[in-house]
Amino acid sequence: MKIVSNVAKLFNQNEVLTYLKNRQYPTLVGATLFPEVKVQSLKFDEIIGASRIPVVASIHAFDTEAEIGSRQGDTQTLELAFIKRKMKLNEEDIMAINAPRTKAEQDYLVREVYNDIDVLVRGVMARVEAMRMEALATGKITIDENNLKGEVKYHVPEENQEILAGANAWDNEASDPLGDFRRWMDGMEVVPTRALTSRKVLTTLMRHPQILKLTNKTDIGVVGPTELDVIFKQYGLPVVRTYDETYRKQLPDGSYETHRYFPEDAFVMFGDGPLGRTLYGPTPEELRIINDPAVNVRNIGKVLAMVYETSVDPVATWTKAVATAMPSFPSAGEVFQAKVLAEDTEEPPAVEG
Repeated sequence: MKIVSNVAKLFNQNEVLTYLKNRQYPTLVGATLFPEVKVQSLKFDEIIGASRIPVVASIHAFDTEAEIGSRQGDTQTLELAFIKRKMKLNEEDIMAINAPRTKAEQDYLVREVYNDIDVLVRGVMARVEAMRMEALATGKITIDENNLKGEVKYHVPEENQEILAGANAWDNEASDPLGDFRRWMDGMEVVPTRALTSRKVLTTLMRHPQILKLTNKTDIGVVGPTELDVIFKQYGLPVVRTYDETYRKQLPDGSYETHRYFPEDAFVMFGDGPLGRTLYGPTPEELRIINDPAVNVRNIGKVLAMVYETSVDPVATWTKAVATAMPSFPSAGEVFQAKVLAEDTEEPPAVEG
């Protein structure tokens, strides 16, 4: 087979877009709770304090004017976050790609570049997932990176948030998890059918004396996840599932720090259906390439990747992934967010050299 001897031809924008369109990345939990959509604006209006509980219409006599309703809640305007990362292909690799000794060598190097694309795209997706899970667990998104600081608040009602401490924390045998469930559910507008937490919290529940007494397994000291599901169903409690996936963040010194998407001490209850959406918008790079008649713009997705060259000293080829994104959370008033373990139980981020 013919050897292509130009980086720009090997990784032209159409090739990269086609690769991304056909590439299947793992579906993250946040994408199921906040389905992803592409919009054409960098700003959107978020409704605050509205309820999905219907407002009843009234009965009228014929030939009378309809009752005039009003919209619930206020709005706030949010802006999509600009997320991007790139990796450099050094001069030696560029030379090897342009003048490979064999077609097999060139194919190997091409696969390495596409692997870089995967790493970068998944990195962008990870940052979006971290925002979704922070919003779900805390009701806000904190931004403090690259000299950019800010906070996005989704206005979860204070009565729908609680931090359990001391004897009330679930890792204390004197605590009352079932009582907490009932108390929290009584104050919610919707009946929660689902709950998200960590494996550590779930294990704490499966070993809790209150749960063991209900199953007559105090001698064994633990119930299984299926048995816990049965107990919760009998008591009209939500189905509990865990999320313990992690991501890594590169520090300025080159080391890596491992973080959880969902806090280990968090327990969040919510109802059926999506909680909001993940909005992806245009990027400056996208607006530039859509004016190129050679680019098939129909293949542009939510996260854009590209391979481009710089001809100044030193010569370099860069692989880059970029997106603008932000979760919308109109159901923020219909969730309950709790921290249920003692404050000193969550492990600090792990640092790798």
